[in-house]
Amino acid sequence: MSSKPPGEIAARAALTVTGLITTLPVLALVNPSMVGSTYGVTDPGPMVLALLQHRGVLQLLLGAALLWAVLSPPVRLAATLAAVLAKTAFLGLTFLNPAARPGLSTVSIVFDLGSIALLAFVAVREVTVRRAQPAGTAA
Repeated sequence: MSSKPPGEIAARAALTVTGLITTLPVLALVNPSMVGSTYGVTDPGPMVLALLQHRGVLQLLLGAALLWAVLSPPVRLAATLAAVLAKTAFLGLTFLNPAARPGLSTVSIVFDLGSIALLAFVAVREVTVRRAQPAGTAA
């Protein structure tokens, strides 16, 4: 078994942690009351609940892509950039809407900001590793 460089170990750890936690909103499918603690939405109408549960499914898919990237370096850059974009868009939309800010969980904000930083590190590292490889070799 070959030893992995510290940067690879850190990248895999960042992808694993962010991937696992990113999947958690899918639990709103089995426990709709989670939308209250996660998004500050109390007594959502049927369409809002369906949209937030659908968001949970999309978060599951995003988290799964990050977990796939742990084991498959060729998908790593795409998965990390997609997650950075999605998390940045969510925070941007929330912060640009003053009425939405009070409902957002502080834990969600901290997690998303931390994830963006970690995944940006992974993306930059991935680009650096790819550029350092001889032409014609796979990651």
